Amino acid sequence: MAFFRGLTAVSRLRSRVAQEATTLGGVRWLQMQSASDLDLRSQLQELIPEQQDRLKKLKSEHGKVQLGNITVDMVLGGMRGMTGMLWETSLLDPEEGIRFRGLSIPECQKVLPTAVKDGEPLPEGLLWLLLTGKVPTKEQVDALSKELLSRSSVPDHVYKAIDALPVTAHPMTQFTTGVMALQVESEFQKAYDKGMPKSKFWEPTYEDCLNLIARLPPVASYVYRRIFKDGKTIAADNALDYAANFSHMLGFDDPKMLELMRLYITIHTDHEGGNVSAHAGHLVGSALSDPYLSFAAALNGLAGPLHGLANQEVLLWIKSVIDETGSDITTDQLKEYVWKTLKSGKVVPGFGHGVLRKTDPRYTCQREFALKYLPEDPLFQLVSKLYEVVPPILTELGKVKNPWPNVDAHSGVLLNHFGLSEARYFTVLFGVSRSIGIGSQLIWDRALGLPLERPKSITMEWLENYCRKAAA
Repeated sequence: MAFFRGLTAVSRLRSRVAQEATTLGGVRWLQMQSASDLDLRSQLQELIPEQQDRLKKLKSEHGKVQLGNITVDMVLGGMRGMTGMLWETSLLDPEEGIRFRGLSIPECQKVLPTAVKDGEPLPEGLLWLLLTGKVPTKEQVDALSKELLSRSSVPDHVYKAIDALPVTAHPMTQFTTGVMALQVESEFQKAYDKGMPKSKFWEPTYEDCLNLIARLPPVASYVYRRIFKDGKTIAADNALDYAANFSHMLGFDDPKMLELMRLYITIHTDHEGGNVSAHAGHLVGSALSDPYLSFAAALNGLAGPLHGLANQEVLLWIKSVIDETGSDITTDQLKEYVWKTLKSGKVVPGFGHGVLRKTDPRYTCQREFALKYLPEDPLFQLVSKLYEVVPPILTELGKVKNPWPNVDAHSGVLLNHFGLSEARYFTVLFGVSRSIGIGSQLIWDRALGLPLERPKSITMEWLENYCRKAAA
């Protein structure tokens, strides 16, 4: 149900000219737009009516079409494999990995605007893509960067709310507190309290989401500096783009680190709607809770060790390998340590995925970044060895459907190389980036008038009785 299907050859993505427009799944693809098209909200406003009509047509013509069967295993297994949600901004294929509006990560790296020649995509470009289904020009991305900067002022009460917590509180606790404190600025809540037609819900939602996305880097960097740098904050640099400015406010100005932050935020933005954080944001938003409340719920899901906290666990586990065996670990020693971890009843963090059945493309692009900028880094070399050692062991164990590394297996090592070594903070970075995907979908949830989410639950007794009757 994405706006358009991916093109088979990336070169075709570059070949559009200003006057060309091709319909791909219902959205006009324009590689180049005029200066009058620099406003993201105006672009979105043009697209919404046709997508509303598209949804109505789907419901009227195909509303009774079955999408599959539900088994007891699905009900008892966390609803895995159960199709039950509309999520327009991305689609996850078990074999190919994530596609953002039909584009794979390598395709996004080729066509989205960059800050430096042959560099990593700017997250603002992906935000434009997720909201409109169009690849933006550099001019459009630059305009969006300036708009986000203009929205990025954070009220003092937000910092006071964070300061009310012990400095020892987990970074995600402090970050989520900051988001909740921002909620008093909600344009959606103000507009809803005054009364407004449902067809206009998307407008204050758009304002809230862009404000939220813009204000998260200052809040997140404040949390980092408060906990790890004695509260000495760094002012924003108005000449920098979104990701680079975030890195700067954290205290990292190495041009390679700026590129890493652009890559990191881009690839972590969205991973379709079924993961815990995305689903939590969508679910809470379906009650017409404003984007701040919805995103706070998403962050609380992201903070779980089975979701976003995993990137923290990976680096800590890798360091534990070195602490116990030394930095010159052999392949046989590494195999022994992996088996030791598994036999103790623990998992090897960073491997496996609830949907993917191949190596996560987000892992692959991070590996390519490491090969380009830090091939001799000892932790990167250990990650490379793990890539060779762990999948065969997990396959031999026979208990996992996907033995391959996921996005978390690599990100911590890259951040650590450039000095961001505080693993407890990594999930906050994840949260900042995930706001772009969740926020984009929340805007479309309101634009399309998606209803309150309310699935049916059952008891074990109901299941037993149903299965007994089915077998009779």
